Amino acid sequence: MSSTPGGTEIRTVAELEKITGQPGAPSLAKERDHLLDVHREWLAVSRFLLLATAGADGTCDVSPKGDPAGFVHVVDDRTVAVPERPGNGRVDGWRNVLQNPHVGLIFLIPGRNDTLRINGRARLVRDADYFDSMAVRGRRPLLACEVAVDQVFFHCPKAFLRSELWGGERPPGADRLPSVAAIAKQLSRPDEPLEQIEEYYGPSYAERLY
Repeated sequence: MSSTPGGTEIRTVAELEKITGQPGAPSLAKERDHLLDVHREWLAVSRFLLLATAGADGTCDVSPKGDPAGFVHVVDDRTVAVPERPGNGRVDGWRNVLQNPHVGLIFLIPGRNDTLRINGRARLVRDADYFDSMAVRGRRPLLACEVAVDQVFFHCPKAFLRSELWGGERPPGADRLPSVAAIAKQLSRPDEPLEQIEEYYGPSYAERLY
């Protein structure tokens, strides 16, 4: 370890494991390299995921993806496909995939404190025979990110329990946070009237999702 003004830095795996310990046998035994029925069941119910990518230079991105339950298509026991819907065009994660195919996904289910994780190698496809099955409101996805499964396992609920994520009570200070419209006014749309931005994010916003 190395001491710096900001604290004592951990530089090796050996130093790390002195603090965290070795992984327990159950945490290793739960990992698979293909989907089991229990994984498929989870995917069929999940309607939200976080997808982590990294570019060739190591620059990282984590993007939320969401749709009706079961929106991630199971191609086979070793492949899943994540649909892409209309958005703001940044597609930071997909740009990363074109440079570095390694991705990580975490699938959440509201009220559940455990999560499903998939690590694998991704590719982008502009069409496939399963696109019709991923249509929502009659709209097929713009593209899909196919992920070849390298690792799949369930993650323990400790983080959700510690954070009381599904506890129902908003954390102190949450009510004082600016609205999505106010944040957009401050950071990305300073020349537009706030009322116009609020209208953009109003009830019709949900009608433009697809």
